[in-house]
Amino acid sequence: MRAIYLIGFMGAGKTTVSQELARRLNVAVYDTDEEIVKRTGMSINEIFAAEGEEKFRHYEAEVLRSLPSTNAVIATGGGIVGRTGNRLFLKGKRNVVYLHAELESILARLKEDNSRPLLKQDKMKTAKALYESRLPLYRETTEFEIDTSVKTVQQIVDDIIQCMKK
Repeated sequence: MRAIYLIGFMGAGKTTVSQELARRLNVAVYDTDEEIVKRTGMSINEIFAAEGEEKFRHYEAEVLRSLPSTNAVIATGGGIVGRTGNRLFLKGKRNVVYLHAELESILARLKEDNSRPLLKQDKMKTAKALYESRLPLYRETTEFEIDTSVKTVQQIVDDIIQCMKK
C-alpha cells in the first residue's frame, strides 16, 4: 500500500485521524511534527524561538522526504504546503487527503490550545489570515478533500478508506 498523507490546517484532525486510520489499516503512523521533535531534541516552540520558522520548515521538508512511502499513514504539519517543493513532492505521491474544516470549527477546537507558535499573538486574526492563505495550497496539493467540521473520527476514516478504493 502506498503511504497516505494527511494535510490540512492546524486543528483539522490530522493527528487524531492518522492514528485511527493507521490502526484500521494495520500500518505504521508518522507525524512530521513528532518526527522533527525526535530528531532535533527540541519542541516545536523551542525550534521557532531558537532557530526561527525558516529552520523549522527546513526540518519539516527533510522529515517529509525521509518517511516511508509505503505501508504508512503520515500526518503533516499545517504549514507543510507553504513550500513549493513540499507541494510538488506530495502531489507526486497521489495518496494525499486534505482534511478540511471550516475556520469557525478550527477556532473552536484551538480556543484553549496555546501550543501553536504561529498563533501566539492575536489568535483569531492570525488564524484567519493563515487559513485563507493556505486554503488554495491545500486544494492544489490534494487528491481528495474531506470535510472534518462535523464528522466523527470514524466517519472521516471511513471516508478516507473509500477514497483510497477509487
